[in-house]
Order: sequence, then C-alpha cells, then structure tokens
Amino acid sequence: MNPEEANTFLRQAFEGQSVRTEIVEMVEGRAVVRLRADKTNLRPGGYISGPTQMSLVDTASYFAVMTVTGLEPMAVTSSLNMSFLRPCIGDVVLADARIMKIGQTLAVMDVDVRVEGATKPSSHAVVTYALPRKETAA
Repeated sequence: MNPEEANTFLRQAFEGQSVRTEIVEMVEGRAVVRLRADKTNLRPGGYISGPTQMSLVDTASYFAVMTVTGLEPMAVTSSLNMSFLRPCIGDVVLADARIMKIGQTLAVMDVDVRVEGATKPSSHAVVTYALPRKETAA
C-alpha cells in the first residue's frame, strides 16, 4: 500500500465527511500522517488538543500496520498510551509511526507527534493493534 492508495481508502471510508488528514509517507514498517489543524482542533491558547493528537497517532499506527499487512480494515486499536511532552502549537501536525514488533495477532508501534518543522516531539505514544486471525484452509 502506498500513500495515494491510503488516502483514497480514507476518502472512501469517510465519504461525505471532511477528511483533513493526509498520509504523506509509507515505507515498510513506517507511516507519516499530516494534519492541517483548524479551530476544531484547538484548545485556548492555540494548543492542538490531546484528542486531536491521539486521533493522529491512531491513524498513523493503522497505516504503519498496512505497510506490512496490506489493506486490512479490521485491524483495531488494542491499546494507546500517550505522553504529552510539551505544548503542541502550530498549524500543521505530523505523526510518525514506526512498527517496533509485529506478529500474527498483534502489532506494536512507537509514534512521535510534532509540529511541522519542529525538532522535538510534542507527544509520544506506544500503540498496540490487534490483527484479525488469518483463515486457514481445512
């Protein structure tokens, strides 16, 4: 799966809704997602909200899994542990997800969130995805 296919999948899955998230990079074991924030993503003071960052982390993790499994819509979040390290203030936010381990039933990702152009992450997450069991021929 490449970024173009991933973005097409997102638009189709959320047809009729505004999708401002864009998958900008996909290589085996890694996906980078970009969001141009608007007022719906902000807290007072111009901070990108925690739920916005968590959603971005989850999306990046989902597509990191797809770099290994191919399109697997039924992969689901099993756990998401988020640490907010510093204020996330900016117009464009990136989530960079890298697979640490993937097996037959679980995938574990390490994800950094940063404002575009920043060198230090605003938040960090470890995400586990449950993968659907493969059908075996009888």
